[in-house]
Amino acid sequence: MTEFDSGKGHRDENFPVASRLVRPELRPAILAFYRFARAADDVADHTTAAPDAKLRRLDALEAGLRGTGGSPEGEALHAVLRARGLTDQHALDLLEAFRRDCTKTRYADWAELMDYCRYSAAPVGRFVLDLHGEARGLWPANDALCTALQVINHLQDCAKDFRALDRVYIPLDALVARGLDVEALRAPRASPALRQVIVELAGRTATLLDQSRGFAGGIADRRLALEVGVIQGLAESLVARLRKRDPLSERVHHSKPEALGLALLAALGVATGRLRRRFGAAPLGARG
Repeated sequence: MTEFDSGKGHRDENFPVASRLVRPELRPAILAFYRFARAADDVADHTTAAPDAKLRRLDALEAGLRGTGGSPEGEALHAVLRARGLTDQHALDLLEAFRRDCTKTRYADWAELMDYCRYSAAPVGRFVLDLHGEARGLWPANDALCTALQVINHLQDCAKDFRALDRVYIPLDALVARGLDVEALRAPRASPALRQVIVELAGRTATLLDQSRGFAGGIADRRLALEVGVIQGLAESLVARLRKRDPLSERVHHSKPEALGLALLAALGVATGRLRRRFGAAPLGARG
C-alpha cells in the first residue's frame, strides 16, 4: 500500500503506543495492531484518492485480517491474533470507522460522534486489554478514555481536517447553536463563537476523562496501569489547553519535554496509588 503510506509511525502519535512501560513480549502484538490501524488510517485520510478506491484498499486489509491474503498489515495481524487466540472483532470495528471516514464528512450531534468513536477509538484499548488478559469489566472506563483521546485529536486538528479532507467532526448542532457553520474553521484564528464551541466540547471531553480516572487503578498488570495513567494525565492536560488555546492559531500538542514531565508525574501518581492499596494505607487526609 505504498501509494497510501503517510510515513507516520508509532513514535509520531500524540499518545504513547507500545511504550517501554508495556511488557516487552506484548509490544510486537500491539505494534502489529498499530500498523494495521495506521495503514487503514492512511487510506481513509488520503487527500486525492476517490472513495471507491479507498474502500477497495480497506477491503484488502480486511481480507488479510481474515487470512485470505490482500495486505501484509492484515496478514501480520491475523497471524498475531491466531497465535494468541484473540478475536479479530476489534480490528474489524476499526475498519468500520475508517470506511465511514471515506464517505461521511459531517456529524450531526454529540451522540453521532460518540457512535463513531465506539468504532474508531474504543477497539484500540479493548484489544490491549484483551492482549493483557484484563477483565472486560474495564471496557466502560477504557471506552471513555479512548473516546476522550479521539475527541481531543479531532479538536486539535479541526482546521486541518476541514481544509485537507473537508471532514468536520465538530457536531453541526454545536456550531449552529452559536450561529456558525463549518466555514468558521477556514479562518486563520477562531472567532469568539467558535472558541466557545471548542470550550464546550472540551468540557464534554473532560466529563469522559472523569469517567476514566479510576481506569488505571482497576488494571491488574502493573506496567499497563502505568501506561494508562500516563495517557490519562496527558489527556487531562490537553483538555485544559483546549479550554485556553485556539487550535486554529495556537499549538495545543505537547512538546516532547512537556510530555515527558507530565508522563513522569502521572506514572508516579499511579505507582503511589498502587502501593497505598497494596499496603492498606489510609487515604491522604484521613485521621485516626
